[in-house]
Amino acid sequence: MNIDKIKKFLSSIEQIPSLFYLVKWLLICTVIGVIVGGISAFFLLSLEWVTNWRESHLWIIALLPVGGFIIGISYHLYGDSVVKGNNLLLEEFHSPKKIIPFKMAPLVLFGTLVTHFFGGSAGREGTAVQIGGAVADQFTKLLKLSKRDRQIVLIIGISAGFAAVFGTPLAGGIFALEVLVLGRIRLDAIIPSFMGAVLANYFCEIWNVSHTHYTISSVAEMNPVNLLWALLAGIIFGLAAMLFSKSTHFWGNLFSKYIKYPPLRPVVGGAVLAVAIYAIGTTKYIGLGIPMIVDAFNNNLNSYDFLLKVLFTSFTLGAGFKGGEVTPLFFIGATLGNVLIWFIPLPMSLLAGMGFVAVFAGATNTPIACTIMGIELFGIESGVFIAIACSTAYLFSGHSGVYSSQIIGSPKNNSYLREKGLALFEVRKKRASK
Repeated sequence: MNIDKIKKFLSSIEQIPSLFYLVKWLLICTVIGVIVGGISAFFLLSLEWVTNWRESHLWIIALLPVGGFIIGISYHLYGDSVVKGNNLLLEEFHSPKKIIPFKMAPLVLFGTLVTHFFGGSAGREGTAVQIGGAVADQFTKLLKLSKRDRQIVLIIGISAGFAAVFGTPLAGGIFALEVLVLGRIRLDAIIPSFMGAVLANYFCEIWNVSHTHYTISSVAEMNPVNLLWALLAGIIFGLAAMLFSKSTHFWGNLFSKYIKYPPLRPVVGGAVLAVAIYAIGTTKYIGLGIPMIVDAFNNNLNSYDFLLKVLFTSFTLGAGFKGGEVTPLFFIGATLGNVLIWFIPLPMSLLAGMGFVAVFAGATNTPIACTIMGIELFGIESGVFIAIACSTAYLFSGHSGVYSSQIIGSPKNNSYLREKGLALFEVRKKRASK
């Protein structure tokens, strides 16, 4: 009788199930963090090596078509089921069909390294997120997880990959919750998401992997006039984000329309890129472009730098080369912010920092994660300006983005509903039916 009373008493305490929930996900996050953190460390170190080798042997850029064929044929023969990349993660989250094949991880890792080795313009976030998602989803089958738990596992994989590759665990945790549905955040998975991000970042850093540091040396006074200037900058950053998203989709559709054999697309794209790089006589617009990002915080740059990076990266990814979009978005935002000093009276480094995260916010529709990232990277002193830029860029980038499988949970403004002839409940109905 006493035992029954004890059981009844324990079952009435809400925190008991919460404790089991915490322990369960802590164990899962630890294992995922160890694996994803370790793979991310290997990826970052390998990426640094291939970048340095390419810059010391620039003749390799002439072989971009060869690199393109290697990537194209690899995915054509072995990666047809994972060619969608980040969009596959989003699709499986919303409409589960089958476990994401583990081969996504080695294929995207190999493809990204080949892209950078031969001189393509791409990033690294997409690679890390796909590695994280592919690794994490294996636990769905291993532990026989429910549909809801599988969604949480995918969130952990995304947050772990993002946090490890950029060294921003807070932003990684929020990004995974925010990127899944435009205008919605999955707070029911907030603990696992943060634990996955923090642990993956920790296990990546124990391999002595270093992340680039950026500094905003001067922050303007927060007053009504500077607020208006920050809003104007945010609008421009949002339009730049929209330009990048639409350019990437444009090139992808163009290659798909006119070149039916997939392995041939990066071959043709690689040839065009090689000629273009030779014609402009510089390699500063290929690869990650980190030296240019660093320069954007301190030195005057060309007004067209950000446009060339938009062109090179959107063309590279559209042609079928592998890699992420985020670091190129950092490049685009920072170099664009650098030239806004011509007519916006805010400090150069502040404008570069605002653009760094704001263009990313607009292109991925993740303003909160990008605000947190800005604070993690640049400090709280610039936090207000970072938040204004990210939120405004998010609004003005429209309802498109680099992830075509990202669905609309809540429109950015009511006029969007009126223009589409939809009520909010109809938007939700469309989302639920997918």
